Amino acid sequence: KFRVWRTMAALAWRAALCLAGAALSLYALHVEHNAARDPSYRAACDLAPSVSCTRVFSSRWGRGLGLVEPVLGKDSAVNVPNGAVGLLFYLLQGLLGLSRSRLASVALLGTSVASALASLWLAAVLAFGLRDLCLVCVSTYGVNLALLALNLRQRRGETGKKRD
Repeated sequence: KFRVWRTMAALAWRAALCLAGAALSLYALHVEHNAARDPSYRAACDLAPSVSCTRVFSSRWGRGLGLVEPVLGKDSAVNVPNGAVGLLFYLLQGLLGLSRSRLASVALLGTSVASALASLWLAAVLAFGLRDLCLVCVSTYGVNLALLALNLRQRRGETGKKRD
């Protein structure tokens, strides 16, 4: 019974994190789209000049982690908004989280590690490059780190079962 409850709790936790991450990603896309259409647009997350998600999402760092544009150009097909990549990541995490296969577990952990590294990179850009506090961004980093912790715990549980 306890094992079933733990599995259900992990699924519920994953669903909540993926929904939160998807909502944050959709909001980021909404802000970026509106800011591109109207330069005077101010989002609800713009609380001060140095606390502005609009400024962050509109910067080169809001697309392709800021790394694609210098290499492939601003108009490259792979220079997509970070929010779009995030949306795909949360969808993948939610769907793969329903599978109990080893391959799904490895993919969940691998993509979580990648998202955590991207979060650390973007957090450094926020703090040291843009000198901004983006509340949506920081919330996304928290969701990514929580998914990493969940995937690590799940993976450790699977490897522990094999030893028993």
